[in-house]
Amino acid sequence: MSFRFVGFTDIEEVIDMRVLVTGATGLIGGAVAHRLKEDGHDIVGLARSEASAAKLLDRGFVVEKGELADPVSLASAVRGVDAVVHAASPNDQNAASLDEIATRAILQAQRGTGQRFIYTSGSLVYGSTGDTPATEDTPLNPIEMVRWRQALEREILAAGAEGVHPVVIRPAWVYGNWGGAAMMMVAAAREHGAALHVGDGQNRWSTVHADDLADLYALALERAPAGSVFNGAHGSAPRLVEIARAASELGGAGGRVAAWPLDEARKVLWGFADAIASDQIISGEKAKRELGWNPSRASIIDKLRAYALAVA
Repeated sequence: MSFRFVGFTDIEEVIDMRVLVTGATGLIGGAVAHRLKEDGHDIVGLARSEASAAKLLDRGFVVEKGELADPVSLASAVRGVDAVVHAASPNDQNAASLDEIATRAILQAQRGTGQRFIYTSGSLVYGSTGDTPATEDTPLNPIEMVRWRQALEREILAAGAEGVHPVVIRPAWVYGNWGGAAMMMVAAAREHGAALHVGDGQNRWSTVHADDLADLYALALERAPAGSVFNGAHGSAPRLVEIARAASELGGAGGRVAAWPLDEARKVLWGFADAIASDQIISGEKAKRELGWNPSRASIIDKLRAYALAVA
């Protein structure tokens, strides 16, 4: 048990937990695991190789051998913890099948325990939003790349009736800690002398810094009601071409950008091209209002420019 100051005179009692974090070496999972460890929770990371195990140990986490495709190893890991944060994804053509296998194995092991299960979905389940910010009540219209998540989210939330404490978080485009999709544009700037943006670049990206998102996960673990859903998004939604210009500066291309026609991008990136070209404005107000989330990190453009100054 630990205590946390939440105001000048108020102190909040927090029960320390042993938390399994899948994807604990990734952008989202790594930030979440670090944040929860700072809060006093014991972090268990899932490792499928000795190299992954070494990374987890180096970060001060407990290592549990296992992988998303192995329900037996996942069930074993779940039995030794108090809560699970699922933030792992191969981000390839196997993402849907592996996520379904892993999620169902975790839920099966948690049934009847009352354990918290925080699932990482994403704002792409809303599809393109137009000018109206998507809230957690906005009907889902997922792009093809993540269409499977709509049914899986329903399955997760339904587990609340079977003795699980499920929470779904839908992050917007994640950046920070030298990671995220924007770094693809940085790499293109270094290789081609210009940052490539899919389409005309006028579509908007709602974003969230990985560390702000980790704060949201920590609050959700401690406070979110069973069956709740929260968007992880903060700040304005800059146009993709503006993000590309900042990425170009970091990549040493002097702000030069170039359009990558969507049809051409699909030949290389497949469905991810449509994700990049999606026009999204996502509201994170529910998390701020109900959980007290207070994101404060620099915007994606300011962060990319700060990186550029740091390496200049």
